[in-house]
Amino acid sequence: MEDQLRVLVSLGLGMLLVLLRLDAERFGAAEYDEEVDGDRPSLRRRLAWYVLGIGLVAAIMLIHPAPAEDLGLGLGDRAQAIFFGFAYGAIGAAQAMAFAWFRYHRLRFPQTSSYPGALLNAVMTAFIDEATFRGLLLGLLISSGLEPWVAVVIQAIAYALATRTGAPGRVPYMLGLSLAIGLIGGWLTLASGGIGAAFIGHAITRFAVFLATGHAGQVAPHGTEVEEVWKRRVVPEGWRVIHTRDTREATPRDR
Repeated sequence: MEDQLRVLVSLGLGMLLVLLRLDAERFGAAEYDEEVDGDRPSLRRRLAWYVLGIGLVAAIMLIHPAPAEDLGLGLGDRAQAIFFGFAYGAIGAAQAMAFAWFRYHRLRFPQTSSYPGALLNAVMTAFIDEATFRGLLLGLLISSGLEPWVAVVIQAIAYALATRTGAPGRVPYMLGLSLAIGLIGGWLTLASGGIGAAFIGHAITRFAVFLATGHAGQVAPHGTEVEEVWKRRVVPEGWRVIHTRDTREATPRDR
């Protein structure tokens, strides 16, 4: 009876984690919530999101009778976690660079001053996401009697919806990436017995996307990047501006 109560309490805390992920934008921790016109997301609110997420995960690990065995809230097999985690991260980094070359025809490195904040956000978001979806949610779905592959697909879809990367006006690449992270992370969690490999690969992938595209998460639609807007405002290379008499008379300087 006591164990059942502890499981129910853990389930309630897990739902709070899902709600926290849905509300990431308010805390400035969402993939699509970046600096706009010099207005950066509040560091205090973002840190509050990290603290709340880690606190809820820690509470679940203390309350649930078997968090590592039933929910995968542990490293899992250490050798597998390290090997699969870095292999996953290498694939994630490669696809990030491939997307950057396809989208920008180059690697769009951001300012180095933004690296620490982006690295912190990649690591903390990856940990909270993996503990919530590949740990708690996946474990509860399997415990309810679902086939493991069905549970992996359901939690991956739930994760993609929670990140809100599929909302109108957002680049489909990020929705596809979220689904891939959910599916690969779920499979690795089942294979290694914990979320360690999924966490390592997820964090590397997120940071690689930032380095390759200049965005912590959601990339801008075509034609809206800073350099693309500027390119439309300047004279194309090799062209020369010729001022006719009528044109000069129409300029503010000559009025």
